[in-house]
Amino acid sequence: MTGTPLALDIRRLDHSFGKRRVLAGIDLAVEQGRFAALLGPNGAGKTTLFSIATRLYANRSGAVKILGHDLSARPRHALAELGVVFQARTLDLDLSVRQNLIYHAALHGLAGRAVAARIAHLLARVGLGERQDEPVRVLSGGQARRVEIARALVHRPRLLLLDEPTVGLDLAARTAIRAIVRDLVADEQVAVLWATHLFDEVAPGDPVHVLHHGRMIAEGTAAAIAAPFGGDLEQAFRALTETGAEEVA
Repeated sequence: MTGTPLALDIRRLDHSFGKRRVLAGIDLAVEQGRFAALLGPNGAGKTTLFSIATRLYANRSGAVKILGHDLSARPRHALAELGVVFQARTLDLDLSVRQNLIYHAALHGLAGRAVAARIAHLLARVGLGERQDEPVRVLSGGQARRVEIARALVHRPRLLLLDEPTVGLDLAARTAIRAIVRDLVADEQVAVLWATHLFDEVAPGDPVHVLHHGRMIAEGTAAAIAAPFGGDLEQAFRALTETGAEEVA
C-alpha cells in the first residue's frame, strides 16, 4: 500500500433518521483508479450512504474523506474531486444536451473554449456527440443516463459515484452504460463506486462491499465472496443476508 490517498475512505460511519438507525459502523474504501461495487437490495442504505458522501446529509459521527480531503473539514476541496450520478434523473428536459453540461460547468466556475472542448469530448465519448443540440426530453432513458455520466465528469473529478445508474433501463442500455464507465476507469484512472442490486453488473475481480440493513456484511472481490457458494454471487448474497438479516438497532 502506497502513501497515495484513497479515492474514498469512510470510517465508522453511523446515521439515523430520528430514532431509526439506518447506517451502523460503516467502513468502506475505494482505491484510486478502481471500479468497486456497493451491492445491496433496495432499502439497504446505499442511497443514504451516497447522500452523506455528497453532503446532502451531514455526517454526525464517523469520517468521510475524498482523495484525502475530510468532507466535514474541507467540503469544497472534497466535493471538487467528486462526480455523481444519482438514481433519480436530474437533467433539465427543456435544455439541450450540451446546455445541461454547460450549466453544470458554470456551477463549478468553469467556462470558455477549454470547457467547450471538454464537453464535446465527453459527449463524443458517450456516443452523443451528434445529438448535443437536441433537447434532453427527446432522448431515451439510456441516452439521458449517458448525458448524466458525461455531465458528472465535466469538472474532471477523480471519484465517480453512481447510485443504481441502470435502474429502469433495458439490457442493451445497461450493457452500454457499464462499458462506458469501465472504459473511463481503464483509460482515465477515475475511481468508481457503483451502487446496485443487480448481480450481473459485478465482474469477478471487482472489489465488492455488501450492504444489508445498514451494515456492511461482506467485503472482498466478487469471486472471493462467491467462492464458498459455487462461484455464484447471487447465491452468496442470499446466504449472507439470511444469516445477517437483523436490522440495525
